[in-house]
Amino acid sequence: MSDSTGNLVDSFGRVHRDLRISVTDRCNYRCSYCMPAEGMDWMPREAILTFEEIERIAALMVNRFGITSIRLTGGEPLVRAHLPLLISKLAALGVDLTMTTNGSRLAEAAVDLRAAGLNRLNISIDSLDRQRFAQITGRDDLESVLAGIKAAQAAGFDPVKINVVAMAGVNHDEIVDFAEFGRAQGLLIRFIEFMPLDATHEWLPTSVLSQEAILAAVGGAHPLEPIPRDSSPAQSFRYVDGGGEIGVIPSVTAPFCDNCDRVRITAEGSLRNCLFSTAETDLRELLTNGATDNDLESAIRSEVAAKAVGHGIGKPTFVRPRKSMSQLGG
Repeated sequence: MSDSTGNLVDSFGRVHRDLRISVTDRCNYRCSYCMPAEGMDWMPREAILTFEEIERIAALMVNRFGITSIRLTGGEPLVRAHLPLLISKLAALGVDLTMTTNGSRLAEAAVDLRAAGLNRLNISIDSLDRQRFAQITGRDDLESVLAGIKAAQAAGFDPVKINVVAMAGVNHDEIVDFAEFGRAQGLLIRFIEFMPLDATHEWLPTSVLSQEAILAAVGGAHPLEPIPRDSSPAQSFRYVDGGGEIGVIPSVTAPFCDNCDRVRITAEGSLRNCLFSTAETDLRELLTNGATDNDLESAIRSEVAAKAVGHGIGKPTFVRPRKSMSQLGG
């Protein structure tokens, strides 16, 4: 669908401005909520979108639909060879260009990413304890991520956002530790409620550490006050003493579906209108078959028009995605 301005609008009137692009399904970690420890069936490299295909889709989304923000995801995007080249192509579109990474390769990549035109970074890390980090990720690599965080700051990324998936019974006792870490290092910590995208399908409602519990823990140590919410999925809070701020993404207990402005391109070139959608549109097949920009526009508008009112987590009709988070570009 579209409105009179050509915006990308779904049947509920939500205007879409944020494009998430997965550049690879591969990752050097095996986080328990993302992919199985063994047996991943990686896509053949020739099945992954080329940089030229990504640039064409992104340019169309920007020029025809008014997309203003592009985020690169994976898998782990930094395992994709020559990534700064793609970043330079996308930066030329004049959008807010960001990336989510596990940080393991940032120490050597941060300067090049910044020089290529990347605006902002989100770094995922779910424990500051070395042993627990290894248990969650399957890799004893905490020091590499901490070094990557410092490298990102030194390269000029500001603020550097730290994404923490908050899981009851896993890292619930580190919530205040992360808050202290952020305050001490000048980082913006964002706690994310645990969603049912776990590869082993062990997610239960009791696994969710709620926004209420997170704020109670952090606020008990350092009083907080809310910041008026913008279009971001995170609800932000500042420390009363001026020590910075935190964000919470309450995807389960207070989902932001009513205001969701995101669409996603998977690594193999399928358009998804929601992370939890059970359907998608294969844009790469259209590209391979010589589709015009008008053909692509029609396919994109049709997929977005079919977007559901919400993800449905917790409802009897909820169906888990058939792919792991790394394949979906979460």
